[in-house]
Amino acid sequence: MDREVLGESKEDYLEAMLMLKEKNGYIRSVDIAELLGVTKPSVSNAVKSLKEKGYIEVDGSNFITLTEEGLGIAQEVYKRHKTLTELFEMLGVEHQTAAEDACHIEHILSEQTYEALMKIKDKI
Repeated sequence: MDREVLGESKEDYLEAMLMLKEKNGYIRSVDIAELLGVTKPSVSNAVKSLKEKGYIEVDGSNFITLTEEGLGIAQEVYKRHKTLTELFEMLGVEHQTAAEDACHIEHILSEQTYEALMKIKDKI
């Protein structure tokens, strides 16, 4: 999987899908739009693209399922999000700000820098 080719926006969609699956037990486009604060047409375009690339499947009732590859990417991004949020909170950053900052940083951080930050987090 080449995360750079996938892009931040698509990673956000996959992460949101995983979060919705964990929360609701299912994934619907309308819920993705609400969670991400985007329009339904934007979700439709993303769903189409992610489906074409094999990251998700959509059934006859328009419920979305992450494929194994899509799930792997979503879990990786979500893990980064959660651990970065925790690190920022440990540094005294308010939760909402920590979560928002983590959402931006999770996509651009190299694996080397991420691992170094996790070593620091473990020492705090």
